[in-house]
Amino acid sequence: MLKSKLAKICTGVLALGLTLSISGVGTAKAAMSHSKFVGNIIAGSVPSNFSNYWNQVTPENATKWGSVEYSRGNYNWSNADLIYNYAKSKNMPFKFHTLVWGSQEPNWISHLSAQDQKSEVSKWITAAGQRYSGAAFVDVVNEPLHTQPDYKNAIGGSGSTGYDWIVWSFQQARKAFPNSKLLINEYGIIGDPNAANNYVKIINVLKSKGLIDGIGIQCHQFNMDYVSVNTMNTVLNTLSKTGLPIYVSELDITGDDATQLARYQQKFPVLYQNPNVKGITLWGYTQGQTWKDGTYLVNSNGTERPALKWLKSYLASH
Repeated sequence: MLKSKLAKICTGVLALGLTLSISGVGTAKAAMSHSKFVGNIIAGSVPSNFSNYWNQVTPENATKWGSVEYSRGNYNWSNADLIYNYAKSKNMPFKFHTLVWGSQEPNWISHLSAQDQKSEVSKWITAAGQRYSGAAFVDVVNEPLHTQPDYKNAIGGSGSTGYDWIVWSFQQARKAFPNSKLLINEYGIIGDPNAANNYVKIINVLKSKGLIDGIGIQCHQFNMDYVSVNTMNTVLNTLSKTGLPIYVSELDITGDDATQLARYQQKFPVLYQNPNVKGITLWGYTQGQTWKDGTYLVNSNGTERPALKWLKSYLASH
């Protein structure tokens, strides 16, 4: 009985996503079998210390349509391949981010007829699925409440469900990525119960059609820095009622050392300890390489900020 209990505790420790060292042997590889990951993004190149901390990979920009097919009909997968192959070599779950989004889309798509737009979106989704069939997760539609694409009407518009363009996107993604978990992704949710309710309306339509496997919430610093724990719990409870797993997709928190530490200590456990949150992906971690100032966890000289030191300790004890 004691042996079994200790085994469960050890399994939890190994599942950090942040690597600890035991007798000089890293435990990140053992973490892969656990259902809850702590990952990060990779941009143009793979940081040498990435696997020291994280056990899940999301490309920052490399799998966005505008990056891949900048010129119509010419696909550049080189950066995406680099990141995908790294994730597979480390046995880390890879998330394709993203298929349909109203930002960072090719400029040429807005100049096409509706028929050609639909055809090109379909080609894009099919090509992505053929190349990255081993993706564990796919952000199918990104920011449907805030950043709808120019070609929305070409792929269904509002239609009978109110969200036909989203339904169509997930239908195409299900065909292209039959072995991947299909996610929706949105910002502004964790700090706004009303936005969460609107988000759930879309999610329930997709769920009724068997098209969605999980819910992405971005959790960027402009929400996380000041959101209350009570609001976070209210939103998580709302999303949990759908019965779908939740994935924190783009977490970052700002502040000077003391402020950032206090914010992580207060808010990260709310996310990590929620049983319906199955993974957390941070959005950058190295000074000078994050999209927002003050969100980094590792200084440019390689030293760790207090929030990262705490995070490692926290995960080791949970």
